[in-house]
Amino acid sequence: MTVRPFTLAVPEETLDDLRSRLARTRFPDAVEGAGWDYGTDPDYLRELVEYWRHTYDWRAREAELNRFVHYTADIDGTEIRFVHERGKGPDPMPLVLFHGWPDSICRYLKLIPMLTDPAAYGGDPADSFDVVVPSLIGDPGMSRSDTGQPLAKIAEISYRLMTEELGYERFGAGGGDGGSPISQILGVRHPESVVGLHLTDIGFPIMMANFPDLSDAEREYLARSQAQGFSEGAYAVLQGTKPQTLAYGLNDSPAGYAAWIVEKFHTWSDCDGDLETVYTKDELLTNIMLYWTGGPSVRALSYREEWVSGSLAPDQQVDVPVGLALPPKDIDPIPPREYAERNLKDIRRWTVLERGGHFAPMEVPELMAREIRAFFRPLRNPPVSAGEPAMPGPHRR
Repeated sequence: MTVRPFTLAVPEETLDDLRSRLARTRFPDAVEGAGWDYGTDPDYLRELVEYWRHTYDWRAREAELNRFVHYTADIDGTEIRFVHERGKGPDPMPLVLFHGWPDSICRYLKLIPMLTDPAAYGGDPADSFDVVVPSLIGDPGMSRSDTGQPLAKIAEISYRLMTEELGYERFGAGGGDGGSPISQILGVRHPESVVGLHLTDIGFPIMMANFPDLSDAEREYLARSQAQGFSEGAYAVLQGTKPQTLAYGLNDSPAGYAAWIVEKFHTWSDCDGDLETVYTKDELLTNIMLYWTGGPSVRALSYREEWVSGSLAPDQQVDVPVGLALPPKDIDPIPPREYAERNLKDIRRWTVLERGGHFAPMEVPELMAREIRAFFRPLRNPPVSAGEPAMPGPHRR
Protein backbone atom coordinates (compact mmCIF):
# COMPACT_ATOMS: atom_id res chain seq x y z
CA MET A 1 0.00 0.00 0.00
CA THR A 2 1.36 3.42 -0.98
CA VAL A 3 -1.73 5.38 0.10
CA ARG A 4 -0.93 8.10 2.63
CA PRO A 5 -3.12 10.80 4.22
CA PHE A 6 -2.74 14.22 2.69
CA THR A 7 -3.63 17.67 3.97
CA LEU A 8 -3.90 20.64 1.66
CA ALA A 9 -1.59 23.37 3.02
CA VAL A 10 -0.48 26.12 0.65
CA PRO A 11 2.75 27.81 1.85
CA GLU A 12 2.31 31.36 3.10
CA GLU A 13 4.97 32.61 0.69
CA THR A 14 2.82 31.39 -2.20
CA LEU A 15 -0.10 33.43 -0.87
CA ASP A 16 2.15 36.47 -0.35
CA ASP A 17 3.29 36.21 -3.97
CA LEU A 18 -0.34 35.90 -5.08
CA ARG A 19 -1.35 39.05 -3.20
CA SER A 20 1.55 40.99 -4.66
CA ARG A 21 0.71 39.95 -8.20
CA LEU A 22 -2.98 40.72 -7.79
CA ALA A 23 -2.14 44.19 -6.48
CA ARG A 24 -0.01 44.86 -9.58
CA THR A 25 -2.49 43.57 -12.16
CA ARG A 26 -2.38 45.50 -15.44
CA PHE A 27 -5.88 45.41 -16.86
CA PRO A 28 -6.17 45.81 -20.65
CA ASP A 29 -8.41 48.28 -22.39
CA ALA A 30 -11.78 47.01 -23.51
CA VAL A 31 -14.53 47.66 -26.03
CA GLU A 32 -17.05 49.85 -24.26
CA GLY A 33 -20.26 48.06 -23.42
CA ALA A 34 -19.09 44.74 -24.88
CA GLY A 35 -19.64 42.79 -21.66
CA TRP A 36 -18.72 39.15 -22.26
CA ASP A 37 -18.89 39.35 -26.07
CA TYR A 38 -15.12 39.58 -26.54
CA GLY A 39 -14.25 37.24 -23.66
CA THR A 40 -14.17 37.83 -19.93
CA ASP A 41 -16.09 40.97 -18.97
CA PRO A 42 -13.45 43.50 -17.75
CA ASP A 43 -15.82 45.01 -15.20
CA TYR A 44 -16.59 41.61 -13.71
CA LEU A 45 -12.92 40.64 -13.62
CA ARG A 46 -11.99 43.85 -11.79
CA GLU A 47 -14.74 43.12 -9.28
CA LEU A 48 -13.54 39.54 -8.86
CA VAL A 49 -9.90 40.57 -8.41
CA GLU A 50 -10.86 43.17 -5.80
CA TYR A 51 -12.84 40.53 -3.93
CA TRP A 52 -9.89 38.12 -4.23
CA ARG A 53 -7.54 40.71 -2.76
CA HIS A 54 -9.63 42.09 0.06
CA THR A 55 -12.38 39.62 1.01
CA TYR A 56 -11.64 36.09 -0.15
CA ASP A 57 -10.17 33.95 2.65
CA TRP A 58 -8.13 31.07 1.24
CA ARG A 59 -7.32 29.65 4.66
CA ALA A 60 -11.03 29.33 5.45
CA ARG A 61 -11.66 27.66 2.09
CA GLU A 62 -8.61 25.43 2.60
CA ALA A 63 -10.07 24.31 5.93
CA GLU A 64 -13.37 23.49 4.20
CA LEU A 65 -11.55 21.41 1.60
CA ASN A 66 -9.66 19.58 4.33
CA ARG A 67 -12.95 18.48 5.90
CA PHE A 68 -12.96 15.95 3.09
CA VAL A 69 -10.59 13.00 3.48
CA HIS A 70 -7.60 13.45 1.15
CA TYR A 71 -4.92 10.92 0.29
CA THR A 72 -1.94 10.63 -1.99
CA ALA A 73 -0.56 7.49 -3.63
CA ASP A 74 2.45 6.74 -5.80
CA ILE A 75 1.70 4.41 -8.69
CA ASP A 76 4.71 3.57 -10.84
CA GLY A 77 6.33 6.93 -10.10
CA THR A 78 3.19 8.98 -10.71
CA GLU A 79 1.71 10.76 -7.71
CA ILE A 80 -2.05 10.88 -7.60
CA ARG A 81 -3.94 12.87 -5.00
CA PHE A 82 -7.55 12.13 -4.36
CA VAL A 83 -10.54 12.51 -2.08
CA HIS A 84 -11.88 9.25 -0.61
CA GLU A 85 -15.12 9.57 1.34
CA ARG A 86 -16.72 6.45 2.79
CA GLY A 87 -20.42 5.80 2.44
CA LYS A 88 -22.70 5.70 5.47
CA GLY A 89 -25.21 3.18 4.18
CA PRO A 90 -25.30 -0.59 4.80
CA ASP A 91 -23.47 -1.61 1.61
CA PRO A 92 -21.77 1.36 -0.14
CA MET A 93 -20.88 0.95 -3.80
CA PRO A 94 -17.40 2.21 -4.77
CA LEU A 95 -17.61 5.05 -7.30
CA VAL A 96 -14.74 6.97 -8.90
CA LEU A 97 -15.66 10.36 -10.41
CA PHE A 98 -13.47 12.34 -12.81
CA HIS A 99 -13.46 16.04 -13.52
CA GLY A 100 -12.15 17.81 -16.62
CA TRP A 101 -10.84 21.29 -17.43
CA PRO A 102 -11.19 23.98 -16.13
CA ASP A 103 -12.87 22.47 -13.10
CA SER A 104 -11.25 20.41 -10.35
CA ILE A 105 -12.28 18.32 -7.38
CA CYS A 106 -14.54 21.31 -6.67
CA ARG A 107 -16.86 19.86 -9.33
CA TYR A 108 -18.00 17.25 -6.80
CA LEU A 109 -17.79 18.91 -3.38
CA LYS A 110 -21.55 19.52 -3.14
CA LEU A 111 -22.39 16.13 -4.62
CA ILE A 112 -20.10 13.92 -2.51
CA PRO A 113 -22.13 14.16 0.73
CA MET A 114 -25.35 13.46 -1.17
CA LEU A 115 -23.82 10.23 -2.49
CA THR A 116 -22.05 9.06 0.66
CA ASP A 117 -24.94 9.85 3.02
CA PRO A 118 -28.19 9.87 1.01
CA ALA A 119 -30.30 9.52 4.16
CA ALA A 120 -29.13 12.97 5.30
CA TYR A 121 -30.70 14.39 2.11
CA GLY A 122 -33.99 12.50 2.25
CA GLY A 123 -32.74 9.48 0.32
CA ASP A 124 -32.39 5.77 0.96
CA PRO A 125 -29.22 4.74 2.85
CA ALA A 126 -29.09 1.66 0.59
CA ASP A 127 -28.08 4.05 -2.22
CA SER A 128 -24.83 5.11 -0.54
CA PHE A 129 -21.44 5.17 -2.25
CA ASP A 130 -17.79 5.16 -1.31
CA VAL A 131 -16.70 8.12 -3.45
CA VAL A 132 -13.19 8.57 -4.88
CA VAL A 133 -12.35 11.80 -6.75
CA PRO A 134 -8.81 12.03 -8.20
CA SER A 135 -7.27 15.45 -8.80
CA LEU A 136 -6.22 15.67 -12.46
CA ILE A 137 -5.04 19.27 -12.79
CA GLY A 138 -1.28 18.67 -12.78
CA ASP A 139 0.81 19.65 -9.77
CA PRO A 140 -0.33 19.13 -7.07
CA GLY A 141 -2.51 16.56 -8.76
CA MET A 142 -2.02 13.76 -11.22
CA SER A 143 1.38 14.29 -12.81
CA ARG A 144 4.94 14.74 -11.61
CA SER A 145 6.33 13.95 -15.05
CA ASP A 146 7.59 16.32 -17.71
CA THR A 147 4.42 16.17 -19.79
CA GLY A 148 0.72 15.90 -19.17
CA GLN A 149 -1.07 12.60 -18.76
CA PRO A 150 -2.80 10.98 -21.72
CA LEU A 151 -6.32 10.00 -20.82
CA ALA A 152 -5.52 6.32 -21.25
CA LYS A 153 -2.74 6.55 -18.67
CA ILE A 154 -4.99 8.41 -16.23
CA ALA A 155 -7.58 5.65 -16.65
CA GLU A 156 -5.01 2.93 -15.99
CA ILE A 157 -3.58 4.68 -12.92
CA SER A 158 -7.10 5.16 -11.59
CA TYR A 159 -7.90 1.49 -12.17
CA ARG A 160 -4.85 0.48 -10.16
CA LEU A 161 -5.76 3.00 -7.46
CA MET A 162 -9.25 1.54 -7.11
CA THR A 163 -8.23 -2.13 -7.23
CA GLU A 164 -4.65 -2.52 -5.98
CA GLU A 165 -4.44 0.40 -3.57
CA LEU A 166 -8.01 0.72 -2.26
CA GLY A 167 -8.97 -2.93 -2.63
CA TYR A 168 -12.21 -2.59 -4.63
CA GLU A 169 -12.89 -5.54 -6.90
CA ARG A 170 -15.79 -3.90 -8.76
CA PHE A 171 -16.73 -0.24 -8.91
CA GLY A 172 -18.65 2.37 -10.86
CA ALA A 173 -17.08 5.29 -12.70
CA GLY A 174 -18.31 8.55 -14.13
CA GLY A 175 -17.74 12.14 -15.06
CA GLY A 176 -18.00 14.73 -17.76
CA ASP A 177 -15.69 16.61 -20.11
CA GLY A 178 -12.38 14.70 -19.96
CA GLY A 179 -13.95 12.55 -17.26
CA SER A 180 -16.27 10.97 -19.84
CA PRO A 181 -13.55 9.42 -22.06
CA ILE A 182 -11.51 8.43 -18.99
CA SER A 183 -14.54 6.53 -17.68
CA GLN A 184 -15.19 4.98 -21.08
CA ILE A 185 -11.58 3.78 -21.32
CA LEU A 186 -12.01 2.08 -17.96
CA GLY A 187 -15.15 0.39 -19.25
CA VAL A 188 -13.44 -0.84 -22.40
CA ARG A 189 -10.21 -2.02 -20.78
CA HIS A 190 -11.60 -3.40 -17.52
CA PRO A 191 -15.22 -4.46 -18.04
CA GLU A 192 -14.84 -7.19 -15.43
CA SER A 193 -14.26 -4.50 -12.78
CA VAL A 194 -16.50 -1.68 -13.95
CA VAL A 195 -20.12 -2.07 -12.82
CA GLY A 196 -21.31 0.83 -14.98
CA LEU A 197 -20.54 4.34 -16.19
CA HIS A 198 -22.51 7.47 -15.40
CA LEU A 199 -21.72 10.35 -17.78
CA THR A 200 -22.85 13.91 -18.44
CA ASP A 201 -21.80 13.80 -22.12
CA ILE A 202 -21.01 11.21 -24.76
CA GLY A 203 -17.30 12.11 -24.89
CA PHE A 204 -15.32 13.80 -27.59
CA PRO A 205 -13.89 10.67 -29.33
CA ILE A 206 -17.34 9.72 -30.63
CA MET A 207 -17.91 13.28 -31.87
CA MET A 208 -14.88 12.84 -34.16
CA ALA A 209 -16.11 9.57 -35.64
CA ASN A 210 -16.96 9.25 -39.32
CA PHE A 211 -19.94 6.93 -39.25
CA PRO A 212 -21.69 5.93 -42.49
CA ASP A 213 -25.43 6.17 -43.00
CA LEU A 214 -26.13 8.98 -40.58
CA SER A 215 -29.74 9.89 -40.00
CA ASP A 216 -31.00 13.42 -40.55
CA ALA A 217 -31.07 13.97 -36.78
CA GLU A 218 -27.46 12.81 -36.46
CA ARG A 219 -26.28 15.04 -39.31
CA GLU A 220 -28.07 18.01 -37.77
CA TYR A 221 -26.47 17.29 -34.39
CA LEU A 222 -22.97 17.06 -35.86
CA ALA A 223 -23.47 20.29 -37.79
CA ARG A 224 -24.56 22.11 -34.62
CA SER A 225 -21.68 20.57 -32.68
CA GLN A 226 -19.19 21.65 -35.35
CA ALA A 227 -20.58 25.18 -35.40
CA GLN A 228 -20.30 25.32 -31.61
CA GLY A 229 -16.70 24.14 -31.89
CA PHE A 230 -15.82 26.89 -34.36
CA SER A 231 -17.34 29.60 -32.17
CA GLU A 232 -16.14 28.37 -28.77
CA GLY A 233 -13.26 25.96 -29.39
CA ALA A 234 -10.26 28.27 -29.85
CA TYR A 235 -9.07 27.55 -26.30
CA ALA A 236 -8.91 23.80 -27.05
CA VAL A 237 -6.89 24.31 -30.23
CA LEU A 238 -4.37 26.45 -28.35
CA GLN A 239 -4.18 24.13 -25.34
CA GLY A 240 -3.99 21.15 -27.67
CA THR A 241 -1.12 22.51 -29.76
CA LYS A 242 0.92 25.22 -27.96
CA PRO A 243 0.08 25.07 -24.23
CA GLN A 244 3.56 26.24 -23.24
CA THR A 245 3.02 29.58 -24.97
CA LEU A 246 -0.16 30.16 -23.01
CA ALA A 247 1.38 29.03 -19.73
CA TYR A 248 3.85 31.95 -19.57
CA GLY A 249 1.13 34.55 -19.33
CA LEU A 250 -1.05 32.60 -16.92
CA ASN A 251 1.93 31.67 -14.76
CA ASP A 252 2.80 35.35 -14.41
CA SER A 253 -0.69 36.72 -13.81
CA PRO A 254 -3.26 35.21 -11.44
CA ALA A 255 -5.80 37.70 -12.80
CA GLY A 256 -5.05 36.36 -16.27
CA TYR A 257 -5.52 32.82 -15.04
CA ALA A 258 -8.85 33.81 -13.48
CA ALA A 259 -9.96 35.44 -16.74
CA TRP A 260 -9.05 32.31 -18.73
CA ILE A 261 -11.07 30.05 -16.42
CA VAL A 262 -14.02 32.22 -15.40
CA GLU A 263 -14.99 32.91 -19.00
CA LYS A 264 -15.58 29.18 -19.48
CA PHE A 265 -17.75 29.01 -16.36
CA HIS A 266 -19.76 31.94 -17.71
CA THR A 267 -20.17 30.48 -21.19
CA TRP A 268 -20.66 26.83 -20.29
CA SER A 269 -22.96 27.15 -17.25
CA ASP A 270 -26.72 27.47 -17.07
CA CYS A 271 -26.54 30.99 -15.63
CA ASP A 272 -28.35 33.15 -18.21
CA GLY A 273 -25.37 35.49 -18.38
CA ASP A 274 -25.09 36.03 -14.61
CA LEU A 275 -22.44 33.77 -13.07
CA GLU A 276 -23.45 34.52 -9.52
CA THR A 277 -26.93 33.09 -9.93
CA VAL A 278 -25.15 29.70 -9.94
CA TYR A 279 -21.80 30.19 -8.18
CA THR A 280 -20.51 32.39 -5.41
CA LYS A 281 -17.26 34.29 -5.87
CA ASP A 282 -15.76 32.01 -3.21
CA GLU A 283 -16.65 28.91 -5.25
CA LEU A 284 -15.18 30.37 -8.43
CA LEU A 285 -11.99 31.50 -6.71
CA THR A 286 -11.44 28.26 -4.82
CA ASN A 287 -11.46 26.36 -8.10
CA ILE A 288 -9.04 28.91 -9.59
CA MET A 289 -6.82 28.72 -6.50
CA LEU A 290 -6.36 24.96 -6.93
CA TYR A 291 -4.88 25.68 -10.35
CA TRP A 292 -2.86 28.73 -9.30
CA THR A 293 -1.33 27.22 -6.16
CA GLY A 294 -0.56 24.00 -7.97
CA GLY A 295 2.12 25.48 -10.20
CA PRO A 296 0.62 26.95 -12.18
CA SER A 297 1.78 24.42 -14.72
CA VAL A 298 1.43 23.78 -18.42
CA ARG A 299 0.26 20.32 -17.34
CA ALA A 300 -2.89 21.93 -15.96
CA LEU A 301 -3.62 23.37 -19.41
CA SER A 302 -2.43 20.80 -21.88
CA TYR A 303 -4.76 18.92 -24.17
CA ARG A 304 -1.70 18.02 -26.23
CA GLU A 305 -1.17 14.55 -24.79
CA GLU A 306 -4.85 13.76 -25.23
CA TRP A 307 -4.71 14.79 -28.88
CA VAL A 308 -1.33 13.22 -29.66
CA SER A 309 -1.72 10.00 -27.68
CA GLY A 310 -5.45 9.71 -28.14
CA SER A 311 -7.90 7.89 -25.91
CA LEU A 312 -10.53 5.60 -27.38
CA ALA A 313 -10.74 5.16 -31.11
CA PRO A 314 -13.74 7.18 -32.38
CA ASP A 315 -15.61 4.01 -33.33
CA GLN A 316 -14.62 1.92 -30.29
CA GLN A 317 -17.56 0.37 -28.50
CA VAL A 318 -18.28 0.54 -24.78
CA ASP A 319 -20.23 -2.52 -23.66
CA VAL A 320 -20.67 -1.93 -19.91
CA PRO A 321 -23.95 -0.36 -18.72
CA VAL A 322 -24.12 3.41 -19.19
CA GLY A 323 -26.31 6.12 -17.73
CA LEU A 324 -26.42 9.61 -19.22
CA ALA A 325 -27.62 12.75 -17.43
CA LEU A 326 -27.38 15.42 -20.12
CA PRO A 327 -27.44 19.08 -19.00
CA PRO A 328 -29.54 21.23 -21.38
CA LYS A 329 -27.06 24.15 -21.33
CA ASP A 330 -23.85 22.18 -21.85
CA ILE A 331 -21.36 23.48 -24.40
CA ASP A 332 -22.28 20.70 -26.84
CA PRO A 333 -25.86 20.19 -28.05
CA ILE A 334 -27.89 17.23 -26.77
CA PRO A 335 -27.07 14.33 -29.12
CA PRO A 336 -29.67 12.02 -30.59
CA ARG A 337 -29.80 8.82 -28.60
CA GLU A 338 -29.22 6.82 -31.77
CA TYR A 339 -25.88 8.58 -32.23
CA ALA A 340 -24.77 7.91 -28.65
CA GLU A 341 -25.70 4.25 -29.06
CA ARG A 342 -23.24 3.82 -31.92
CA ASN A 343 -20.49 3.67 -29.28
CA LEU A 344 -22.30 3.30 -25.97
CA LYS A 345 -23.95 -0.02 -26.64
CA ASP A 346 -25.80 -0.58 -23.37
CA ILE A 347 -27.45 2.69 -22.34
CA ARG A 348 -29.69 1.87 -19.38
CA ARG A 349 -30.74 5.41 -18.40
CA TRP A 350 -31.09 8.51 -20.59
CA THR A 351 -32.13 11.76 -18.91
CA VAL A 352 -32.10 15.34 -20.17
CA LEU A 353 -31.86 17.28 -16.93
CA GLU A 354 -34.35 19.99 -16.08
CA ARG A 355 -31.51 22.53 -15.90
CA GLY A 356 -27.74 22.70 -15.65
CA GLY A 357 -24.70 23.24 -17.80
CA HIS A 358 -21.24 21.80 -18.32
CA PHE A 359 -20.41 21.72 -14.60
CA ALA A 360 -23.67 20.02 -13.62
CA PRO A 361 -22.44 18.45 -10.34
CA MET A 362 -21.55 21.97 -9.14
CA GLU A 363 -24.64 23.62 -10.61
CA VAL A 364 -27.39 21.09 -9.87
CA PRO A 365 -25.95 18.54 -7.42
CA GLU A 366 -29.37 17.42 -6.24
CA LEU A 367 -30.36 16.43 -9.79
CA MET A 368 -27.07 14.64 -10.34
CA ALA A 369 -27.41 12.76 -7.04
CA ARG A 370 -30.90 11.64 -8.11
CA GLU A 371 -29.62 10.38 -11.45
CA ILE A 372 -26.52 8.61 -10.13
CA ARG A 373 -28.49 6.84 -7.41
CA ALA A 374 -31.21 5.76 -9.85
CA PHE A 375 -28.76 4.48 -12.47
CA PHE A 376 -26.63 2.39 -10.14
CA ARG A 377 -29.50 1.08 -7.99
CA PRO A 378 -30.31 -1.97 -10.17
CA LEU A 379 -26.59 -2.62 -10.75
CA ARG A 380 -25.76 -3.06 -7.08
CA ASN A 381 -27.21 -6.56 -6.81
CA PRO A 382 -27.86 -7.74 -10.37
CA PRO A 383 -30.29 -10.64 -10.83
CA VAL A 384 -28.79 -14.11 -11.11
CA SER A 385 -29.96 -17.25 -12.82
CA ALA A 386 -31.74 -19.94 -10.83
CA GLY A 387 -29.28 -22.02 -8.87
CA GLU A 388 -26.45 -19.45 -9.08
CA PRO A 389 -25.14 -17.82 -5.91
CA ALA A 390 -25.85 -14.12 -5.46
CA MET A 391 -22.98 -11.69 -5.96
CA PRO A 392 -21.35 -10.53 -2.71
CA GLY A 393 -22.27 -7.04 -1.52
CA PRO A 394 -19.77 -4.25 -1.16
CA HIS A 395 -17.53 -5.08 -4.15
CA ARG A 396 -14.46 -5.65 -1.96
CA ARG A 397 -11.97 -8.43 -2.30
